[in-house]
Amino acid sequence: MDIETKSDSANKRMNSLVAVTVVILSVFTAVSKIKDDNIVQAIQTAKADSVDSWNEYQAARMKLRIVEAANQTIRLTANLPGLDAQAVATERKRNDEAIAGYDASSKTLFEKAKRLEASIEKLNFQDDQFDISDALISIAIAAAAVAALTESWMLLCLAWLSGGTGIVMGLAGFLGWGLHPDWLVKLLT
Repeated sequence: MDIETKSDSANKRMNSLVAVTVVILSVFTAVSKIKDDNIVQAIQTAKADSVDSWNEYQAARMKLRIVEAANQTIRLTANLPGLDAQAVATERKRNDEAIAGYDASSKTLFEKAKRLEASIEKLNFQDDQFDISDALISIAIAAAAVAALTESWMLLCLAWLSGGTGIVMGLAGFLGWGLHPDWLVKLLT
């Protein structure tokens, strides 16, 4: 019959705590990864939409400038002999309508592009939270593994601290909390 020593009992307890720690952190990381990947996809989509909106805005502004230049040419040449005054007036009216349309559409496109950029910033903020969560939890899992090998309670406590902070950052990403260590994000970007 094996007699379990105090040391063996403490080692089993530590190994059990390490195992529970790793399982909790791994499950949280897996769920967080799904959300983080969805955020990255949303960022990519919003960025493409933003670029499209800015391109449309620039095209509308260029068309506006071209029609304004055409109207200026009409104004400068309207009194030349031999020109049909009715045709000049019709062309000028058509250009004025086009100018109003391009001006309105460029304002709408500008606002749309600005809204998309704001949504990208919000999504990047959330993505940063999940990235930091992932890094802290990875550190925690590594520290827990070494704690089990070295039977170091101090390393296990470090794993819990790092993992707990990682879970808080992940929850901040899920729940929309404003928790965001800007100094760390700037350091890593």
